[in-house]
Amino acid sequence: MKQFLSAFFLFIFSANLVAQDFFRENFDTGKTYILLANPTVRNLETVTFLIDNNLLNVNKRKTRFVGIYHEQQAYDFEASRRYVETRGLNRFYLHEIRGKLDTTKLYLENGYTAEMRNLFENSTGIFFFGGPDIPPAVYGEKNTRSVVTDPARHYFEITLLFHLLGSYRNNHFEPFLHKNPDYFVSGFCLGMQTMNVATGGTLIQDIPAEIYGAETPEATVQNGKMNMHRNYWQKISTDSLLMTINFHPIRFTEHPFFGESVKVAKTKKPLIYSSHHQAAEKIGKGLEVTAVSNDGKIVEALTHTTYPHVFAVQFHPEVPALYENQQQKKFHPDDTPQTYHELIGRQNVKFHKKYWRYISKTLKKAAR
Repeated sequence: MKQFLSAFFLFIFSANLVAQDFFRENFDTGKTYILLANPTVRNLETVTFLIDNNLLNVNKRKTRFVGIYHEQQAYDFEASRRYVETRGLNRFYLHEIRGKLDTTKLYLENGYTAEMRNLFENSTGIFFFGGPDIPPAVYGEKNTRSVVTDPARHYFEITLLFHLLGSYRNNHFEPFLHKNPDYFVSGFCLGMQTMNVATGGTLIQDIPAEIYGAETPEATVQNGKMNMHRNYWQKISTDSLLMTINFHPIRFTEHPFFGESVKVAKTKKPLIYSSHHQAAEKIGKGLEVTAVSNDGKIVEALTHTTYPHVFAVQFHPEVPALYENQQQKKFHPDDTPQTYHELIGRQNVKFHKKYWRYISKTLKKAAR
């Protein structure tokens, strides 16, 4: 009986550690909390890898991570709760936003404003991760080439970023960061696109078709490897070793972000991990372009003109396979298989590590 009671109370204690109501309960206000939007198992694995390998360098004694999401999202976050619990990730928690998403009030104070303000006031920053296409209606366009699979996620993340940063779509709204300009906001791929849309920007719905006039994968590959932002050979060939992504160079604009903040030579054109078919078009309120594709046609990075710790990239510096040898893949059917770590090369890994050092430094400043 004693063993049963011990196991029961241990189960209850463990369940409380990963309860999906974190900011509704009594939490330790002496800790530093970083929010993770869309805390899927994969994203939790990624953040854990970055911390364990000292890429994301935070105060492990004091820093905690809280995954936030909306209950209507197309993902079973119970899997995330089980992952946190079974792996004993005692620095990770979950918080579920509940209620009906009103798409007519994404750029207004709405039923989530008070809860989002509570998240903001009790955290030092937030990461937004990659994912599927945003519904074009939220940036005032018809759906011509977007594949929308998780609208609730986009509605939640867009209204959250609107509340944080403001938008051309509501110039009268005072963004949360007005009260705390040092708050950290960053994103990767979809995360950057969401930041742009939330602040009043728009998107190119399909890069090959709208930028290069290529309507098929066969036409897209004729544009050359450097003009592909994901791998279209895998849509043509049945070779099981073909990667879905591409490595291509970016170049920095005249903006000082990469040169002065990240400390990368302006003349460098680092290879990056690219996996997208959409991109920022009209740029949102308060944002400036800091990097573009090699041909200058695609926005690869943004930063904020007012809030120093707000920036995002179109590429994926967070992918663990960049930093260690994992599966071997190839871009073209005739290529020799290599790991992503080998393909990107030592000098380009250094660029990504510098980017993470800057993120870590910025998070520490935001936490002061």
